[in-house]
Amino acid sequence: MANEVVDHGRRRFLTAATAVVGGVGIVAAAVPFLKSWEPSARAKAAGAPVIADISKIELGQKVDFAWRGLPVFVVNRTPEQLAILPSLDPRLSDPNSTVDQQPDYIKGPDRSIKPEWLVMIGICTHLGCVPEMWPAIKPEPFDPDWKGGFFCPCHKSRYDLSGRVFKGVPAPKNMVIPPYNFADETHIQIGVDPKGAG
Repeated sequence: MANEVVDHGRRRFLTAATAVVGGVGIVAAAVPFLKSWEPSARAKAAGAPVIADISKIELGQKVDFAWRGLPVFVVNRTPEQLAILPSLDPRLSDPNSTVDQQPDYIKGPDRSIKPEWLVMIGICTHLGCVPEMWPAIKPEPFDPDWKGGFFCPCHKSRYDLSGRVFKGVPAPKNMVIPPYNFADETHIQIGVDPKGAG
């Protein structure tokens, strides 16, 4: 036994094979551990930010996204729709958005970071129904002087295309603007304030 020759090639092969099998085992054990650091579906629904791709939203179109289990309306408003907003002030309950229904960096009649993009929680402030967008500037059965906006079918509350509530309707406040920022030119991050804000 003392005179046996050591097979160095076999020893190197066994060492390498053991290292490879051990490495695969470590990676296999690490994957579930690292996955456990990601927010769960429940955590995402509870408030994790949502990225909204706005690259395909056409002028005048509304697309709905979900954040915290709520519908978020993203509307690409036309220049004509934006031009009408200031003229509606006399018909609105809170035209200057003095009631705290939006972040501090949201100002003016358009209630947005970029005027053409409305980002708003699509819940009526009366009893929580989801209003419908009626963008056309034409007389409607619920308003003969309709200039476009949102109409709640549950109790007939009306909002302009910035989510500002009309006078004389059941809804007491403007619709809520969530925290959001533009991640880039084609993506909005809902649930996170812009850098340096808030």
